[in-house]
Amino acid sequence: MAALFDFGAANWSYYTVPAAFFMVMVPHMYSNILAGKNYDLANPYKVEEHCAKDTTFNKVTLKRIQRARAAAKNGFETLSLFAAAVVAANAAGVAAARLNALTLAYLASRAAYNYVYVSLQDNARTAPLRTLTWAVGIVIIMSLFVSAGNVVN
Repeated sequence: MAALFDFGAANWSYYTVPAAFFMVMVPHMYSNILAGKNYDLANPYKVEEHCAKDTTFNKVTLKRIQRARAAAKNGFETLSLFAAAVVAANAAGVAAARLNALTLAYLASRAAYNYVYVSLQDNARTAPLRTLTWAVGIVIIMSLFVSAGNVVN
């Protein structure tokens, strides 16, 4: 059981790439569930437009759908950078403990980002938290690249 929490016992970093993809899909699927009958599999990019025309949605739900779709889009925009950083760090031979800590921290930052963006943005005063959680994820990605550079040099 102790080895389960030993960051240096095994390299889990490659497994975090599909996990990060799953983290991107969570707000995407959530928005589709909220959209209900307005989700059109044949024309998925029109979901927001269809929802906006649906008078049964209240403003809060409509905004939540929009934010969930935006959170997913942001996740897809950063996913390739994260995957590249994981590969670079592994190729350079960064220690498994560091790889595991950084990649798991990235997953935590994406979970926090999704939650903050989708659920807490009804209150404009929490908007800076979205930027903060996004920045934490980007710093982690850059730390993976810098760690790779440090090992190589």
